[in-house]
Amino acid sequence: MEFIRKHVLPMYDLADASVSPLGNGHINRTYLVKSDQRTIVLQHINTQVFPQPELLVKNALSIAAHLTKKQANNEYQLAIIKPVLTVDGQAYLDFNQQGFWRAITFLPGSHTIEVVKDQQDAQTAAKAFGHFAAALSDLDPSLIDEVIVNFLNLGNRIDQLKQAIENDAAGRLAQCQPWADFVLSQQGFVEHVAQLEAQLPLRICHNDTKINNMLFNKQDMSSLAVIDLDTCMPGYLMYDFGDMVRAFCSPEAEDSTNLASVIARPEVITAAANSYIEQLDGVMTALEKQSLWVGLKAMALMLGCRFLTDHLNGDVYFAVHRPQHNLDRAANQLTIYQSLLAQESQLQALFS
Repeated sequence: MEFIRKHVLPMYDLADASVSPLGNGHINRTYLVKSDQRTIVLQHINTQVFPQPELLVKNALSIAAHLTKKQANNEYQLAIIKPVLTVDGQAYLDFNQQGFWRAITFLPGSHTIEVVKDQQDAQTAAKAFGHFAAALSDLDPSLIDEVIVNFLNLGNRIDQLKQAIENDAAGRLAQCQPWADFVLSQQGFVEHVAQLEAQLPLRICHNDTKINNMLFNKQDMSSLAVIDLDTCMPGYLMYDFGDMVRAFCSPEAEDSTNLASVIARPEVITAAANSYIEQLDGVMTALEKQSLWVGLKAMALMLGCRFLTDHLNGDVYFAVHRPQHNLDRAANQLTIYQSLLAQESQLQALFS
């Protein structure tokens, strides 16, 4: 905190502001900076995850500008998270060994949730993320840089798991061998995902559409804003939809060990699908609509695979707060994947 107070806050003319941790993100460190004059959100960007963080900021500026134009034309109804410039007009601060920092706007009267309790919450979230995707549908993907290469590449994630199994760097393979075997048994599905992806149009996507990346209005629980645009880059709608729904279709939190209660709730998936598809009416192709179901299964499998890989590697990517935390997360997500497979004949029809 001392470094923030001494070197970062003065660059935003907030030397006397209070600073407190904000949120529970796995990657960047985020702080709420509050003074009598204004409140902003400050982030210390993880340059191990984002090796070219200036591209992240450049993307954020482009997306904010695009959404602002949409908003002026009454084509975007959500609030927009915008970069906050320093006193000398810079969009970020690079202190080399002391880190890469940027600030964004804070929206008062907002809050996030970790678990969707019912269809109404699912509908609200899906409407917001669908509206966000529709607003970006006419932004040229070539104008937005890829900040993490192969971020949502299921085949690549499987290859990383195979390497982690071979290395067994933390000596943990024996305790999770059944889950590792299960993931590797899904190779046929992995190949199907790659074949489908090759036929889909490239769009600007959020790429991290979990429920706590949407702000709700505290007063009436309406959608207020889509946040955490760090991974906004060219991608495919099936992954945005899939990540969103796999993150909230279960009544249990992402790291819950109560696997008997981890289930993909069909009523929640139905509400989310109908709302998301409605927002993208006239934008999505027929094949993209069909791909949403594949994307849902792919994201549950992919997140399970990523958590399992990090567990085997010794917890080097995702922040952990207890022993076997990443293994617990992996088991949770792979249980959701299994629940989706068990309901395929019922749920796939939503996307025809």
